[in-house]
Amino acid sequence: MSAVLMVLTGSTVWTMKDGTPHPTGFWAEEFTKPHKTFSDAGLKVTIATPQGRTPVVDPLSLALPFNGNDASAVESHKAYIAAKKSTLESSKPLGTIDPADFDVMFIVGGHGPMQDLAVDPDVGGLITAILGDKNKILASICHGTAAFLTAHDGKGQWLFKGRNLTAFSNQEETQASFAGNAPWLLEDRLRLAGANYVAKPAWTPFVVTDGNLITGQQSTSAQVTADAVMKMLKVAV
Repeated sequence: MSAVLMVLTGSTVWTMKDGTPHPTGFWAEEFTKPHKTFSDAGLKVTIATPQGRTPVVDPLSLALPFNGNDASAVESHKAYIAAKKSTLESSKPLGTIDPADFDVMFIVGGHGPMQDLAVDPDVGGLITAILGDKNKILASICHGTAAFLTAHDGKGQWLFKGRNLTAFSNQEETQASFAGNAPWLLEDRLRLAGANYVAKPAWTPFVVTDGNLITGQQSTSAQVTADAVMKMLKVAV
């Protein structure tokens, strides 16, 4: 049985450029669809957060406009998260995780990772170990890719320099109304650090595979990203 480490933010706020705290957390669809896909396939899924904090769902991710005005989708996400309440409350601290125990590391987005995973002292080591083993898979979606900024080799070289990847785009951040007050934009930071960042037009499902690295652009890419992981694991989707 393959084992998946799902990494979620432990942050409940994203501090904006003007100092105001924006309520945040993990993005519902980016957790529910991959978690269900992996669990339904019989994979062993472990959830970890910085310091083992209980992750909370970003309230915006349960708003109708961010779910295609589909009330049934919102209710489905709510029900799934409620059903996994004890699982979320039992999140493991990232610092206690042994990467040797996992075949896949999947980093969930939401604006929370911009606050904590982008600077977390433990996540970089896990990313380095997983990405460095060609028999393992590193995957992330949307703002979860902010965690990549912490990963460097022994010489200080960023591990994702020259790698093909995607993440939440500047266009999407602008349309979501956060670009103007964001402390920094993920697409800009990834490009500046040396990644070969690619994206589709806003809200288009899109996944990029580069070796054992899989990245999804935004929440509408949650399912195709999970499917790409399953395909690489050679498990039927």
